[in-house]
Order: sequence, then C-alpha cells, then structure tokens
Amino acid sequence: MRMRSSAGGRDLREFSFEEEAPGQEVRAVERGALLATMASKLPPGAISFSSKLKSVAGQGPDGTLLELQDGRQLLSKVVLGCDGVNSPIARWMGFSEPRYVGHMAFRGLADYAGGQPFESKVNYIYGRGVRAGFVPVSPTKVYWFICFNSETPGRKTTDGAALKREALELVRGWPDDLVAVMRSTPDDAVVKTPLVDRWLWPGLAPPASRGGVVLVGDAWHPMTPNLGQGACCALEDAVVLARHLAPAVLAGDDVGEALRRYESERWGRVFPLTARAGLVGALVQWGNPVVCAARDGVVIPRLVRLGPFLEHTNFECGLLDPAAPSA
Repeated sequence: MRMRSSAGGRDLREFSFEEEAPGQEVRAVERGALLATMASKLPPGAISFSSKLKSVAGQGPDGTLLELQDGRQLLSKVVLGCDGVNSPIARWMGFSEPRYVGHMAFRGLADYAGGQPFESKVNYIYGRGVRAGFVPVSPTKVYWFICFNSETPGRKTTDGAALKREALELVRGWPDDLVAVMRSTPDDAVVKTPLVDRWLWPGLAPPASRGGVVLVGDAWHPMTPNLGQGACCALEDAVVLARHLAPAVLAGDDVGEALRRYESERWGRVFPLTARAGLVGALVQWGNPVVCAARDGVVIPRLVRLGPFLEHTNFECGLLDPAAPSA
C-alpha cells in the first residue's frame, strides 16, 4: 500500500501487508467477474434475467407474491431480498431509507487492452475533504475511486462523459498516475453515487425477516465503503444464511425460525462494522487544513498501524457442506 498527499504527490507512507500485518492481504476483484463465476456454478436456467422487482404484492399461507416491473407475478415459498440499497423488499418490511452521510463517490474501471502498467499495490491519495485511490483488478483493468464532501447528493446523471470531466476537475493537479488511470476509463465505466448507510439500532430497526422473507447484504445493512467490507459482508451473509436455511428446507421445517437464527448470528457482525465504517469516513473526509496537516505529518506516517485497523477482517463465517451431486 502506498499513501500519498494530493499536494505534489508527497509520499506519506508505503508498506507491504505481509510486513505490517502478517496474514493480511487485499484482493481486488472485478464485480462482473465474481458474479459470472458464481452464476456458472448454478444449474442452467436457474437465473431469470431482466426480472426487476416492483413490489411485494402480498403474503399468505401459500407464500409471498412478488410483482415484477414487466407485470409478471411470482409466488415464492422463500424470498431472499438481496436487491441493494434501494430494496423494495426492505421498504415493504418497514425499514427506513438509507441515510446519506454527506459524501459522494466517483468510481471507474480503466481499461488497458495492451495490459495495465501498475504493480499489485493499493494506492491512496489524501486531500482536503477529497480522497482518491486506485488498484489493479486484472491484467487489463484498474479500479479507481474519488470520495468528496457534498451537502446534498445533487442532480443524478448517467452521462458518463460529463461525470468523467467532473471527476477529473476534482483532482486537477493531483498525481499523474491517478489522472492517467481516469483518462484510460471508458465513459460508460464511470458512475457517481451518494454514500449511504443504515445503522441497525437494537430495539429500533425492524426484524430482518418476516415469514419466509429475509434481507441480505445492502438491502439489510448498507454501509459506507471506508472499510472495504460491504460486498464482503454480503458474501458472509450468504454463507451463514445457507447454513441455517438449507437444513430447514430439506427437512420441510418452518423456515421462519431458520431465518431468525441467521439474523441473530449476523446482527452482531454487521451493526458494529456499519458504525465503524461511518466513523472512519467522517474522520478521513475532514477538510480543515490544520487537521489535514496533522493527518499527513503525524497520524499516517507515525501513528496508524495496519494490524489493529484491519482486525475486523479476521472473521470466520464458517464453511458450507458440499452440495450433493444432482441426478
């Protein structure tokens, strides 16, 4: 990991994960590749694409009725709501809308057809109320991001060229390698999104399940990306949920109890992480020049140690029994 200041690209600190925190590592994976890999393990026809959910039409003894945006309806015995931060299922279950935390993010995926030139290194660059970073995710792709303070999310746009120009303007004068990565990004590979979260306060947040319906991932516990744990927690959710749900389904037992056990096991993991991610984001997004000078001159070079900061990644969600071969 290499950490720099936006002012002239001055190095603040550089280290290897193995030296700083033995056993720790970062693996950056293109999301499309991850999804395609998981989908390839499912039986043919298991996924119905272009089936965006509109609403939960009702729930009764035969199951939950889902209404899709194309007018189709599906009756399901078990519904796993993995439909992201704007989940209609979470809304139906009484959850509040995710809270905007005052920061926006640009994200992009640079494409180097002839091969990207960077080492396997996480690059962070800190400014005043703005921070950026980039990391290779494959021999030809490099992921980058910019987080910046904004009182409101502002107008939403999908014009990739305009978003790219806006992002480049934010980091004018920043290190050349960051700017080069951004310029190597196709317009349609740039997005701008508000950063949001939802703190699952005990006694205040609704249950994560109702009957045969349960929430998973960002639909239940959206968190800011400051710890790099949002998608990781969703994968953990999947393993824990499958471990509780599969035996109940196979035995014909009440799935409601299995879903409640999943919620009980996962809450103690995701609530503290959501809070910690939000607090870290509030600290690193400071724009005060005195605070930023202390961060660059003292905190990052002399005080921050990777081991304690990454302690939350030392988590074992357990394994699943191998699926029985299909007939």
